[in-house]
Formats: sequence, structure tokens, C-alpha cells
Amino acid sequence: MGLGVKEKNKMAARAAEEIADGMVVNLGIGIPSLIPNHLKGIRNVIFHAENGILAMGKSPVKGEEDANLCNAGGYPVTLETGGSYCDSATAFSIIRRGLLDLTILGALQVSEKGDLANWIIPGKKVPGMGGATELAMKTKTVIVVMAQCDKYGRSKIVKECTLPLTAKGCVNVIITEMGVLKVTETGLTLTEIFNPYTLEDFKKNTEANYTAADTLRFI
Repeated sequence: MGLGVKEKNKMAARAAEEIADGMVVNLGIGIPSLIPNHLKGIRNVIFHAENGILAMGKSPVKGEEDANLCNAGGYPVTLETGGSYCDSATAFSIIRRGLLDLTILGALQVSEKGDLANWIIPGKKVPGMGGATELAMKTKTVIVVMAQCDKYGRSKIVKECTLPLTAKGCVNVIITEMGVLKVTETGLTLTEIFNPYTLEDFKKNTEANYTAADTLRFI
């Protein structure tokens, strides 16, 4: 069973709390694309898209989409005042030079070491890896926003990734519908549990090893 709209927006709102004024941020497709709708009191944030947009805005009102303005996933977006366009080569140069403060993306699996697998399921046809590796390896902070389990009920937070890796040791924070994990030098630390889930729910649906923070919050 997939995530509902309410859960997706709750996760996006929590991810938005990691964004600070002045940051340059790249957003993946899916739940991360909802994040501009949840910025509260944060200004001067530049959202970057690898297809060549700087300063993306909120999702357009239905019926007011611009067919020529979309993000890297092909979904319609708006442009903030002062925003600009560039070719994808320039957009990738921004990534590769390490100019992005934060990237927020989805994942198929994340290991307890912060390894990321998010680009292919063996046997499934995909057009290519896209910019995932560059974003994962060159951005200062990487946040993954994803469901706790896959459609078969298997934990996506694993001891070791079994799917092809996008990058090793790149993830800093994991946000699911159940809570928040921080990736540290000593392993995963559970810092938040989201209502209505319990610590037992989280334990039951997590394969990876982790420790609960002394300051664990129930939100």
C-alpha cells in the first residue's frame, strides 16, 4: 500500500525544516518536489534543477501550468522572480563544482553506512542514471525522503544495499513516514518518531541496525 497525500506532505514539510536561508538546493522527483510548498519563513533559497533552472518556485495552480517550464522529472514548475535558465551542461557544472548546499531525493534503499541505491531495479528498463551520482557525491548534504518499506513490505533501510549503488556513504539524513534517522560515523541514530507510529513499529519495519537518540522526539 502506497503513501497517502497527507503522509507525503508531512514528510515534505519535515524535509523543508532542513533548509536554511541562502541555501542552493536540488530537489528530486516525487515527494521532494512538494517541498517548496512547505517553506515557512525561509527566504532567499534557490532551487536548482539539473535540466537547467535556478530559482524554481511552488507547483503551479492547476490550469496555469507552462508547457515549456518543467523540472528534471518533466513535472510543471513555476519560476521565482529573478530566476534564470541555463543548459544542462551548465546545470551539471554547478553540481560538480560542489556549489549545492543540499540535495533531497528519493531512494530504493539506504544502508546503515549511508550508501544509496536509487537509480535502477535489475530487470527494469530505465533511460539511465541521470544526475543521481553527481548529486549524491558532490552536494554538501544529502537527505533521502522515502517510504519505510517497499511495495512488498520489505524495509528500504537495510544493513547492506542489494540493489546497484548510486554512491557510497553519501546520505546524511533519512526521512520516512515513520520517522527520522541521522547517519553518523558510528551508524544510524533514530531522532524522531512520527505520530501515529511507535518505536515498536519502527523496529519491526527496519532491517538496519540503529540506536535511538537520548533526545528521541515523538512528533
